[in-house]
Amino acid sequence: MLADLRRSPAHKRAMDPRDYDESTDLEDDTELLESSMGQETENPPWKLSIPHVLVATIVPFLFGYHLGVVNEPLETISVDLGFHGNTLQEGLVVSTCLAGAFVGSLISGWIADEVGRRRAFQLCALPMLIGAPICATSRNLTGMLLGRILVGIGLGIGPPVASLYITEISPAHVRGTYGSFIQIATCLGLMAALVVGIPVRSIFGWWRICFWISIFPASMLSLLMAFCVESPHWLYKQGRHGEAENELEKLLGTSHAKDAIVELSKTQREDETDTVKLAELLCGRHSRVVFIGSTLFALQQLSGINAVFYFSSTVFRRAGVSSNLANVCVGIANLIGSFIALALMDKLGRKALLLWSFFGMAASTGLQVLAAASPPSNTIGFLLSVGGMMLFVLMFAVGAGPVPGLLLPEIFHNRIRAKAMAFCMSVHWVANFLVGLLFLRLLDRMGPQLLYSMFGSFCLLAVVFVKQNVLETKGKSLQEIEIALLAQDQS
Repeated sequence: MLADLRRSPAHKRAMDPRDYDESTDLEDDTELLESSMGQETENPPWKLSIPHVLVATIVPFLFGYHLGVVNEPLETISVDLGFHGNTLQEGLVVSTCLAGAFVGSLISGWIADEVGRRRAFQLCALPMLIGAPICATSRNLTGMLLGRILVGIGLGIGPPVASLYITEISPAHVRGTYGSFIQIATCLGLMAALVVGIPVRSIFGWWRICFWISIFPASMLSLLMAFCVESPHWLYKQGRHGEAENELEKLLGTSHAKDAIVELSKTQREDETDTVKLAELLCGRHSRVVFIGSTLFALQQLSGINAVFYFSSTVFRRAGVSSNLANVCVGIANLIGSFIALALMDKLGRKALLLWSFFGMAASTGLQVLAAASPPSNTIGFLLSVGGMMLFVLMFAVGAGPVPGLLLPEIFHNRIRAKAMAFCMSVHWVANFLVGLLFLRLLDRMGPQLLYSMFGSFCLLAVVFVKQNVLETKGKSLQEIEIALLAQDQS
């Protein structure tokens, strides 16, 4: 596999329209697009790029693992470290990781632009390699929180870079499929955490082993990324044109690489290296797509999905349902939904999957409300509880989970892509943090019926938002997407 990584583009174009006439630019871009479409009659081989994509998916695997690693062991951790029964401190064990991820996401765009995508992957592994042993050896709540913050910083840096990298090296005809690998890897990480956590009640101190295990994939990420290609678009943006062409040949083959490098040379702007400021993302010409991306990530989290992943064991035990059974059901539903997304992403398209996903999640919260109204010993209530949770996770994995991370790098211009992704992921982590911190307390005070009704309302709001604002990107090159967005801005 390592040999394939070194032998083995998506091409994207970038522009900063601030300093030249937009209508002239649109005409020039359209002519370039028609010319490039006329040159390529067949798709580039997908086998050359897939080894690099698989290495990049170690990041979402770690993301899923660290999100789920405290699910089953949380009660045991609280007993061993002396805060059992304190729901706020239990929530802190979950949410401090998310606070660290927020910090990491803020700097991820700068790191990706300054040192490149490949080194950014290696840097994101470093705090995870430090933080996991601190968690594993902690003797009190303070040590656990310190380790979780460090792990969170790595998780904040990694996912935006993984989405960027996969989008930038993937051929257009399989970009959606490759993007689905992120959700599958996240699912596998969650399932791995659940499986590893099974012996926690029978083996004293097993929760510490759960943290030690995470060091292995983080080490593999740092090592294998040394054999992967750098993003050719980042290289070209840095003026390293020869290296960019070499990397494109590894990803696309010689014939397609020549066409891609010609297009890069025609579309690259000298002002591409200008610093992107926060005010430009929020108030400038790109503010609309940044608003769409931020809102999608916020609605994804406010749907309540991570409340399921963080606290499913606790919630099901309160409902009288075996936590092991619940966790297995959640894992299976997540995996099945991820493979459905893999099959449909480049067929039905991103927008359709988002619409059906959020609508299905809203319907499943209705089942949860009905289950909460049933007596704990009622068989119908048991079936509604498990069935509603499985449907919720399944529908999330079909669209709301994988699509935002794939869609946003597609709709962001190359000039702002890394920093816009960092901003949108910071919104994601803020919402994630609030859900992780407050879920158990809200469940105690509001009750499951009102809480799940609130989650369902956010899902329905997401359906309306996607219908009105999201652009379909299925089967389009990154250049076609940028031209379409430019046309929308002018209309």
